[in-house]
Amino acid sequence: MKRRAVYGDRPPAYPSKEELAAELCFSESTVDSYVSRGLLPKPRRIGGSVRWCWAEVEAHLSHGDQLSVSPFQEALRHAT
Repeated sequence: MKRRAVYGDRPPAYPSKEELAAELCFSESTVDSYVSRGLLPKPRRIGGSVRWCWAEVEAHLSHGDQLSVSPFQEALRHAT
């Protein structure tokens, strides 16, 4: 059974590839491509899982002009 991404007020602190792709409105293959091109950070291995640190993803998004950010992501950055 395939797990579904969790949606809420904020993204998870350490999302899986599926959750990260859903939060960014990308496909999982786009996440892989962006990681290999340095547009997104490399994932971390936590226990037996591969996860991304959302704070690092945010840092890459806010410092990279190569990656277009959706209006939703821009609003999340400025939400309090």
